[in-house]
Amino acid sequence: MRRFLLLSLTMTLFVGSAAAQNTDMKLMREALAPTGTLRAVFLATNPVQGIPNPKTGEVTGPAADITRELARKLGVPFSINGLDGVPAVMEAVNKRTADIGFLAADPTRAVQVNFTEAYSIGHNTYMVRRDSSIQNIADADRAGVKIGVAAGDAVDLYLSRTLKQAQIVRPSNRTMEEAVRLLTSGEIDAFAANKQRLTEAAAHAPNVRLVPGSVLPVQQSIVVGKENTAGVTMLNRFIDEARDSGFLRDVIERAKLAGVEVAPKELPGRNPN
Repeated sequence: MRRFLLLSLTMTLFVGSAAAQNTDMKLMREALAPTGTLRAVFLATNPVQGIPNPKTGEVTGPAADITRELARKLGVPFSINGLDGVPAVMEAVNKRTADIGFLAADPTRAVQVNFTEAYSIGHNTYMVRRDSSIQNIADADRAGVKIGVAAGDAVDLYLSRTLKQAQIVRPSNRTMEEAVRLLTSGEIDAFAANKQRLTEAAAHAPNVRLVPGSVLPVQQSIVVGKENTAGVTMLNRFIDEARDSGFLRDVIERAKLAGVEVAPKELPGRNPN
């Protein structure tokens, strides 16, 4: 009789646990993949997030790996697409044409979308001509110095708030080729961007170099629509598990990104919402 009661109790607990897990999964799918497919977007020009293959359209990099793993846990298919510019990513998640997006966290953006905690930190620095007198980060903030940035990038938002003397220049052409041209012609004295972009550009331009140090450590996060608060909680749990398991470390190492590291769990001000 006692054995029967113990078996009955065990079965009841098992059934209850399974039912709770099914309920949790249903809620996650409703919050993160309501159409039955996890739809992700990212900045097509930011290699720290992902790199689209120009021939096949296949996306590689952290955003693709994270989306694939999240879809696996949800038990749904996924799609991932690169968009042109931060506003396009924010609009997509708010209009629910995408379920999740990848963006650098910034307080001005948090007014429009909900950010998760950071999954990685990507450092930004300056690219300058080899003969430039700018030897460290502080040297750039001087009267008469012109610093180029891609309009709307996280480093643009940061420098707009913090520079005291240098002037910001936002070229209409956002390519690294244009940044190198502007430096070579003397139209700007430095160009600020993430180290991965600058490292790739400098590898093909022997007349430029990167300034050591970090202008800004940028927190890369997942974003959802402003009203999707439930999705943020679920995604934060997913990111914590991915960090603890070593998944995020493997993702970043596989991508071979310059100046990028896994964001620590207890990051001060990690969620700008």
